[in-house]
Amino acid sequence: MKSYLITDPAYYHDLPSLRHYLKTAFGKHHPDVASFRDKVHSDIRPYAEAFLELGREEGTGLLLINRSVALAHSLGFDGVHLTSTQFDEIAVAKSYGLRVFISTHSLDEAKMAQRLGADAITVSPIFDSPGKGLPKGLDFLENILHEVNDISVFALGGIVSKDHIALLKASQVDGFASIRYFV
Repeated sequence: MKSYLITDPAYYHDLPSLRHYLKTAFGKHHPDVASFRDKVHSDIRPYAEAFLELGREEGTGLLLINRSVALAHSLGFDGVHLTSTQFDEIAVAKSYGLRVFISTHSLDEAKMAQRLGADAITVSPIFDSPGKGLPKGLDFLENILHEVNDISVFALGGIVSKDHIALLKASQVDGFASIRYFV
């Protein structure tokens, strides 16, 4: 099962602390996919550049940036992770040759992402996650897995332990995405 690290500025406040956070996370966990997600800093470009540089140094497989197709393209990211309000940007991202992950929270969204050509989806929240509403659970995830094909599916939400990962492995999901697991 693939692992997918998502950054959160709750764990860094400046460039040196971002580098420390990433070196620790990349070195300890060796994620297959990593996404730079920062909704706090007004100018994310220097943080995104540092993320990209460290991700390449550490040999992280696929490096994504959250929400910004233009920044993903201009900085040379492998792809973009779009929010569930950005389905209309899938085609634009694909036209730049970017890999596209998109957040989904329903079967309809998962099917739409597949139909529009996304490479992967995150399905959330699977487990209890602060501020994300009631968890959808493993049965919901299983239903998505049975209904979509030709798209990678990553479970997201409340995945903080090896016990959660063991439960997910039994579901045959392609991978898991998390912020807190990698801290």
